[in-house]
Amino acid sequence: MKRLRIYLDTSVVGGCFDAEFSGDSEALLNMARRGEVTILVSDVLLDELAKAPEEVASLLEALPGSSVEYVRNSAEAVYLCDRYLEANVVGPASKNDAHHVALATVAHADLIVSWNFRHVVHFDKIRGFNAVNLQQGYLQIDIRTPREVV
Repeated sequence: MKRLRIYLDTSVVGGCFDAEFSGDSEALLNMARRGEVTILVSDVLLDELAKAPEEVASLLEALPGSSVEYVRNSAEAVYLCDRYLEANVVGPASKNDAHHVALATVAHADLIVSWNFRHVVHFDKIRGFNAVNLQQGYLQIDIRTPREVV
C-alpha cells in the first residue's frame, strides 16, 4: 500500500507542546518515525518554525530522512495562494495559511493536517480552497486534523 504523503502546517508541530493536542500530534509524528507516512515539510513551515521556541523548531529534525519530503516554494504555489486570497477564502492576514494549502495542492499531497480551525480545518474554508483548486485545474485537497488521521 502506498504511504500517505501528509503536508503539515505549523499548528501540528506546535500542538506537540499543547496539552489538548499533544497526544494526536505526537501520534502522527510517531507514524512518520515508524515509516508509515511521509511528512511534507515546506519552506513556509520551516520559516514559521524558525520563529518558534527551540524545542518546537527542532522537533522535525528528529524524523528520519526517509519519512520527510521537502516541498519548495514555487511561482505556481504563489499564484495559487494569490487566487485563494482574491476569492476571499481567507484574508490577507492569513496569507501563510493559504500558502500552506497552495504548497500542498501543487505538491499533490494526499492531505493537509492542521489544528487551525479558523483558517484551514473549517468547512467553509475547505470548500473555498477546493472551489479555487477546481477553477484553476487542480484536484481537491483533503484537509483533516491529526485526530482524524491517527
